This record gives sequence, C-alpha cells and structure tokens, in this order.
Amino acid sequence: MFSGKSEELIRLLRRAAIARQRVQVFKPKLDNRYSDDDVVSHSQLRIPCEVVEKADDVLERLDPRTEVVGIDEGQFFDDELPRVCTHLANLGKRVVVAGLDMDYRGVPFGPMPVLLAIAEEVHKIQAICARCSAPASYTQRLTEDEQRVLVGATDVYEARCRRCHEPDGVALGGERWLFPPPKGRQNAR
Repeated sequence: MFSGKSEELIRLLRRAAIARQRVQVFKPKLDNRYSDDDVVSHSQLRIPCEVVEKADDVLERLDPRTEVVGIDEGQFFDDELPRVCTHLANLGKRVVVAGLDMDYRGVPFGPMPVLLAIAEEVHKIQAICARCSAPASYTQRLTEDEQRVLVGATDVYEARCRRCHEPDGVALGGERWLFPPPKGRQNAR
C-alpha cells in the first residue's frame, strides 16, 4: 500500500483518454474507502469507475467499443480475474490492473500471482518504509484483526521494508521464509 498503484493506474488511463481511446474503469464493490463510484488514490486523484462484485461482471458491463480497460484493487477480485483479463486481451483490449501482490503477512494475494505470471508487462512500484524510509514492498497491519481482507488506509496499514515488516509481530531483520527454510536454517526466525 501507499506506493501509488491507483495513482499510476489513473495516470495511464488519463493518458489513454487524451489519446482519444475509449476507456472503461472497474473496481470491486469491497473498496469503498474514499468513494463508492470513483477509483481514488491516497493523494485524492480520482477517475469515475463502475463498481462490480466479481470479475465476470467486467465482461457483462464491457462496452464493445472500449479499447482500454482499467481494473483497480485486483487482489480483491475472485480467481476468475486472470481468465477475464486474458479474454479482454484476446479481444484486442489493453488491460491495466493495479493491485497488491502480497497481503499483510507477505503471502501472495488473491488472483494477483496468476496475473503477474501471465502479464506481458509488470511494473512493481514501491512505497517508502514508515519506519526507516527504505524502499518498501510490504504492508504492515497496525491492528490486531487477523481477517485476510480488511479495507482501510493509514488508520489500519503502513508501508514497510523487508527489515521492518512484522508479519507475526516481530521484525524479521532480513530473514523470512515463505516456505520451509533450507536445511540448517530452521532456527533463523
């Protein structure tokens, strides 16, 4: 979070509109932090969008004349999002998806890992660590709530670098293992 993903999505979609391309923008119903009917960045840039409940709704609401499809908060969509994006691309649409690749625990999030794998182009943008000002790729949850999806902003999350991220309440100091550590490193945590 706080890396400028939505802001970059809005920038790319505005450029497409300036180039006189037909643009449609979608976001999941779950994301109602700043607006019910706009994609809004943390810096308050905004672009009108259509709110959908599931990935297939994008196909149902697609105007056949649309040339560029923007999707914000991709991690909140169901597992059909990669199929929908592939279908749109096969129709000749340019598809731009913004979303978190990992949840607050540092675990791949929703359909994003598959989207990253099939995308023709990936831009990973980093935030600034709220603790040490290093480049940050992790999201630190600031509450005790353990549900995976908890919509919030600075009241619930902050950006952290690998060293300062505390997925289990303890900074890992650079040693983290998504899978079991290599032999001889079991006590690294």
